[in-house]
Amino acid sequence: VWCSDITYIPMKRGFLYLVAIMDWFTRKVLSWRLSNTMDVAFCIETLQDALMRYGAPDIFNTDQGSQFTTPRFSGILEERQIRISMDGRGRWLDNVFIERLWRSLKYECVYLYAFETGSELRAGLGRWIAHYNE
Repeated sequence: VWCSDITYIPMKRGFLYLVAIMDWFTRKVLSWRLSNTMDVAFCIETLQDALMRYGAPDIFNTDQGSQFTTPRFSGILEERQIRISMDGRGRWLDNVFIERLWRSLKYECVYLYAFETGSELRAGLGRWIAHYNE
C-alpha cells in the first residue's frame, strides 16, 4: 500500500507545495516533488516516477483533494489495476503515516533552516528525505 498527500512548505518569503508518495510498510518516501501551484501535473510526475522506480502497489491511498480525484491522476492507477482508497472527508487520521512525515519534515528541516529559494529548499529536502529513508 502506498499513500500520497500534499502540504505547503513555508519559506523566508512565500511558500511552495510538496507532494510525496510513501510506502506504508517501510514508511519510506518513494518519490516527491515541489511546485509553486496546486496543479495536478506535479502529482502525476511524482506518481509516474514512483511507478517507474518501484513497480505498482496493490492499493493507493490519498485524501479527497482535487489533484487525486481528477481522472488524469486516478486514470493512471486504474490503467495499472491499482485499487484506489480515499480518506473520509476531514479524516486526517486515515493517512496518519504521511501526516506524521510532514510534521517531522517541517520541525526537523523546514522550520530550522528558513530556506530563501526554491533550489535551496529542494536541496535541503533532498538531504532530509535521504536521511529519513536511511
